[in-house]
Amino acid sequence: MTERTLRERVLFKLATVIDPETGVDVLRMRLIEDLAVDEDRGVVHYRFRPSSPLCPLAVPLALGIRRAVADVDGVTAQEMEVVGYVGADELNRLLQETREG
Repeated sequence: MTERTLRERVLFKLATVIDPETGVDVLRMRLIEDLAVDEDRGVVHYRFRPSSPLCPLAVPLALGIRRAVADVDGVTAQEMEVVGYVGADELNRLLQETREG
């Protein structure tokens, strides 16, 4: 059995983050875009696009996604950008201020 790559582990963990409104994970909903993983350095870059520009769950979902990625063994840092959301600027600032992993 081969060991999973960091990218595979990140994708597996993201599939456990469920949108409470739909009951579907954020990957199947295609809320994660442009996932890039530096396997050597453990750095993960991605965009989070809430399901609508006025998504009432954007903040808790963003925090849950970031927490999930931070929990993946081998992730040393992550850069999440929220796009397509009316409060994206404020949410991106919040994420920068409360940075984990």
